[in-house]
Amino acid sequence: MARTPSTMVPLGTKMPDAKLPDPNRQQWRLPECCGERGLLVMFICNHCPFVIHIAPFLETLHDRLRALGIRVVAISANDIATHPEDSPDKMGEFAARYRLPFPYLYDESQQVAKSFDAACTPDFFLFDANLKLTYRGQLDDSRPGNDRPVTGEDLLRAAEQMARGEQPPPEQQKPSMGCNIKWKAGA
Repeated sequence: MARTPSTMVPLGTKMPDAKLPDPNRQQWRLPECCGERGLLVMFICNHCPFVIHIAPFLETLHDRLRALGIRVVAISANDIATHPEDSPDKMGEFAARYRLPFPYLYDESQQVAKSFDAACTPDFFLFDANLKLTYRGQLDDSRPGNDRPVTGEDLLRAAEQMARGEQPPPEQQKPSMGCNIKWKAGA
């Protein structure tokens, strides 16, 4: 399995404005998804071993962030021509299997992933209530096969700091690691 690190986008970057469909074709505009204290945007997909490794924890992550006033949105941007297991129909099945209580959106054009400078799955971007990036990087140190439990420690620590009005320190932000986003040919 290939290991691709996330791109460490500059902190303070404004969240790109985008509108994407979920598997039921309901449209979601990202800025309107923001909670009282912020929004976590994560790039995931259905087949990546790194995502499958953390998938059972995503409902808990949502619940912990919701308690802090932070909402969650997930986006899949993989090319379904080469990876049909990541199609919107399969996204709905994945969301049901892992009881994802947040919108799981499909970026068919891949323009949203490019505007975020997303590189891998999973890739996490935490924005404050003003839609400014305060954290980007890993969920925690757990990876498939390293026997470390999935705790969400790094992301949750940053979310708690942000919810208190503090800026999570850049030195505590490590790149996420996962499968590369499956870009369309010529993209």
